[in-house]
Amino acid sequence: MNPDFSGPDAWIDLVSAVFMVVGALMSLGAAIGLLRFPDLLSRMHAATKPQVLGLFLLLAAIGLQMRTWWVWPVLVVAWIFQLLTVPVSAHMVGRAGYRTKHLHRELLTADELEAVVQKAAAEAARKDSPDDGRQR
Repeated sequence: MNPDFSGPDAWIDLVSAVFMVVGALMSLGAAIGLLRFPDLLSRMHAATKPQVLGLFLLLAAIGLQMRTWWVWPVLVVAWIFQLLTVPVSAHMVGRAGYRTKHLHRELLTADELEAVVQKAAAEAARKDSPDDGRQR
């Protein structure tokens, strides 16, 4: 039996299948990166970058397979929510990991946060001291 790829439904199915496979592979790559990368910042990168594109491809595949217009706004809202929350959560996890020393400094090419953290620590130490600099 020879499949007929002449109709639009067959092409939609083919594009949807490609999106599903590529999206699943990107999500798998993110999961493998979480397990295999050496430090927090590398793992954070692996969890955020391919996962967003993988989710987009999977949502697009779902939208193509459903073949109804009303599902697209829901899928777009889900993807936009992901786009807005992933960078913020990755930033917060990265900062917390930096402050708690859960990273390999030798892997950093530039450390732009060190001066900010040292300044904040100095201000906190100044506030905690019994003599806070005021004259009586």
